[in-house]
Amino acid sequence: MKKILLIQPSPYDSSHMPIKKKRLYFVGLAMPLLAAMMPEGWDAEIILEILEDIPWDTDADVIGISSMGHGVIRSLDIAKEFKKRGKTVILGGYMVSIMAEEAAKYCDAVVVGDAELVWNEILEDCENGSLKKFYEKNLSEGVLSTPSPRFDLIIHKKIGNFLPVQAGRGCPNTCSFCSVACLYKGHYIKKPLEEVVRDIRQVKDLGFKKFLLLDDNIFSDRDYLHRLLKEIKELDMEWMSQCDIRIGRESELLKELSESGCTTLSFGLESISRESLIGMNKGWADPDKYPQLIKNIQSHGIDVSTEMVVGGDGDTLESIKSTKLFIEENKISVPRFYILTPIPGTKFFTDMEAQGRLINDNIYSFDGTEAVHTPLRMTPEELTRAYWSLYQSLFTYKSIIKRNILRKEFLKKPGKYLFYCVVNLFYRYQIKQKITPNIF
Repeated sequence: MKKILLIQPSPYDSSHMPIKKKRLYFVGLAMPLLAAMMPEGWDAEIILEILEDIPWDTDADVIGISSMGHGVIRSLDIAKEFKKRGKTVILGGYMVSIMAEEAAKYCDAVVVGDAELVWNEILEDCENGSLKKFYEKNLSEGVLSTPSPRFDLIIHKKIGNFLPVQAGRGCPNTCSFCSVACLYKGHYIKKPLEEVVRDIRQVKDLGFKKFLLLDDNIFSDRDYLHRLLKEIKELDMEWMSQCDIRIGRESELLKELSESGCTTLSFGLESISRESLIGMNKGWADPDKYPQLIKNIQSHGIDVSTEMVVGGDGDTLESIKSTKLFIEENKISVPRFYILTPIPGTKFFTDMEAQGRLINDNIYSFDGTEAVHTPLRMTPEELTRAYWSLYQSLFTYKSIIKRNILRKEFLKKPGKYLFYCVVNLFYRYQIKQKITPNIF
């Protein structure tokens, strides 16, 4: 029996140490899916580094490492260490997919795109000693089909009270800074509804009452979403997902979402500056309409989570400060922010490089905690300071209470908003350590 060790790395903290937590709520789906696709004669083990230490002396023949966001730096370091130990190392995920040539320096093989499409070929080549440097196949169109994930390999770990399920991948929008846009180029690829229902049932049968619909944008295909909501409603589960803020215009659809058990939607709002959004190839979003869209979503009993970036071409020091007021007025329970970072492989990186606005050519220092490009209306140093000041101002005790306790919904579901307060307090702790809070 040959064995593969599948690792979900933890990002580094400000001291260049892997971040650790006592519990991981947002569990990745890639490793349980790949473990479910092992051919005969292969076994798999999954390591969630944020919870547990990596077994460097593992008896596994092959090491598979994912890459996500700024955590890619840790992914490459893990790859280098296992290579020193004589292991066969395979890297995959969004980040190495868009910087495959660079990633290939640190491993035996790089998976570019959707690993499920080439997984059996990779493991067969491992057995035959004929591993290629790159395996590339993307679901740019067609149907996504997968087996049920091997959650039995992770449910004994200290994870949260929900598990991930996926209905589709990709997004019809093509924001210039987005790694998803690089891979799927405006396409949204859906799974058959019966597979999605099968996977939700599996989560329920394992004793969970909630699931995370781990799609990039569930609003990508309205007809598919309508049919999916009818199926989910019958399963009597609570669930969360992320999508395009324009869903806030769709009152009937929001009613369906709420009735199906949807409790929270996450939105990449990016900026309250229209000019910044246009510069990100996100001109379809109108920040003047954000408050009304958010209010409509919340009126259907659905909480709004947001992710935003600072450092766009329309951002000023004043607009970044004003973002605090926007978050508080719209009662965003758990906001997250990032410094706009030109990730190699994205259109934004190409644009910044062509304009001579990159101030740092060491891509391994691109950890999102400081500016690495020159914004139009401030210095990089001013942007970095404004970013941390925004975070610090929103995670004071006063702001946490204002956003979570002093709201009409609190009396209906106090337990939920007290939980959000706990999350805010953990984020506050991370911010004080100069760690960018994230959903890991």
